Amino acid sequence: MKYSLWGLIGLAVAACSNPQTMEPEPMTDVSETTERPAPVTTEDRFAILALDCIHREYPNKISHVLQSDQDARPPRELTPAFYGCFDWHSSVHGHWLLTRLLTTQPDSVYANEIRAALSESFTAENMAGELAYYQTEGRGSFERPYGIAWYLQLVAELEESDDPELAEWRETLRPLEDAIVEKVRAWLPKLSYPVRLGTHNQTAFAFGLMLDYARTVGNEDLANDLVQISLKFHQADVNCPLAYEPSGEDFLSPCLMEADLMRRVMSQQDFVVWLGYFLPQIPIDGSADWLAPGIVLDASDGKLVHLDGVNLSRAWALEGIASALPAEDPRIPSLMAAHQVHRDAGIAAVSDEHYSGSHWLASFATYLTTKRGISDTGVAE
Repeated sequence: MKYSLWGLIGLAVAACSNPQTMEPEPMTDVSETTERPAPVTTEDRFAILALDCIHREYPNKISHVLQSDQDARPPRELTPAFYGCFDWHSSVHGHWLLTRLLTTQPDSVYANEIRAALSESFTAENMAGELAYYQTEGRGSFERPYGIAWYLQLVAELEESDDPELAEWRETLRPLEDAIVEKVRAWLPKLSYPVRLGTHNQTAFAFGLMLDYARTVGNEDLANDLVQISLKFHQADVNCPLAYEPSGEDFLSPCLMEADLMRRVMSQQDFVVWLGYFLPQIPIDGSADWLAPGIVLDASDGKLVHLDGVNLSRAWALEGIASALPAEDPRIPSLMAAHQVHRDAGIAAVSDEHYSGSHWLASFATYLTTKRGISDTGVAE
């Protein structure tokens, strides 16, 4: 087809005036143009990963039951506070990570950026949207138990702070907290068996976080419910098959998380005896090779990278178990030796190279390095 000079000029003008034929202007990524100070602490490095994901909407994997066409909406409209970090639970514990850093390192070089990011999320309007979503019919099991356990842990972090801004956020989060607690207390009596998986549905890990929350806020009824069901499910357990761990997609150890839960619900004397029957494999020679870290061959694979998480969660569980034993217990050196091996492997894997891991591993690493859930007596905080 031939065009005259004026015809070519006309086509060019039309293209410039028609937005459908124009090349879109590249979007500016504020996170790339805003210069941050260099991290000072290990936790600062983890904070960067959370700051870069809590308001990053895509890619996104939503666990969402549609009741009608009206439910086909983007994540930021469905859950307006916790829509980032690939999925709801990772967004929640990303917010927890940042809150944890404010409470443990209030003078962090990222303190102002963290406060600004949390202020953007923790608004009354956003939390009203979260509550409405959570209470909608058909979502009774939404993020149960993993995501809601992390939410309660987030509330516990705010509860312990005497910072006025964090205290204000704590009240803003209270309505969803109350709704979650109500559903949890209704669910526990209906749960006939524990869930012994190494992934999100595991009950031992969630019960531990929920129990720490209940004791922090003084909810004795919930704490008692959790203690009783934990004893019912696990007091008679023996010979946990640690040799079968980890499964190929685990990020939680079924055996070690159960032991980390039971240290919270038993007296030290009872726990010492129970642990001997439950995990007779723990050596008394101070060795670390009785428990090998998980191996990740492709960190870009969202399922395989779970094993970096299992190393981190094993590390904190091993330390928690050791902390609950008498100082002279001969198993402590081997528990702590395995803890160190898993800690080193887990922390080394936390990077921004692949979003498959960067959107969540930093939270696990922060839980480990800040010793959340462990007090001097081994009883959860």
